[in-house]
Amino acid sequence: MQIPHTIEHHPETGLYNAKVGIWLFLASEVMLFGALFTSYILLRIGAPTWPHGWEELNIPLATVNTVVLIASSVTMVMSWASLMMKDFKKYKMYMGITVLCGLIFLVIKAFEYGAKFEHHHFPSTNNFFATYFTLTGLHGLHVIGGIIVNAYFWGPGSKMWKTEPQRFINRIEVAGLYWHFVDLVWIFLFPSLYLL
Repeated sequence: MQIPHTIEHHPETGLYNAKVGIWLFLASEVMLFGALFTSYILLRIGAPTWPHGWEELNIPLATVNTVVLIASSVTMVMSWASLMMKDFKKYKMYMGITVLCGLIFLVIKAFEYGAKFEHHHFPSTNNFFATYFTLTGLHGLHVIGGIIVNAYFWGPGSKMWKTEPQRFINRIEVAGLYWHFVDLVWIFLFPSLYLL
């Protein structure tokens, strides 16, 4: 027995089940990051002095990371579009690039963290670094989660393409929505922490 509305849209919502599920999940993620951003704003407003991101953080590395994540969003869309055009080889290529971009992001972030630790900047140093490590660390965990899911769909999970192509396309769309959310969070993190 198959669960209804895994492929067809539900008549009341106009969406298939997984899409409704991912939107509900992303709503909870918006609340999580919204609370953290609100805490950051309140800490910054209430602090007598607050270091500027451009004085403490590596803007060139963060800029490269921003470009990498934006590129990964484009390749994520291209992987889904390739499936819609029934081009599985292009899907594999674009999804592979998406996973690679996520890994590049994490490697750059590791270098950035390493430099902070060498200069004895830790979450316990001050509120600025506590906020920086909390927000970027949580975001990094979300990137890792997205990489794991995308790598699964690039590898063993792609077998579904042969048996249930529409369901597989839906799964890639849902994974893409999550990946775009992760990228969007970084688009807010980058100026908030590094440029202001």
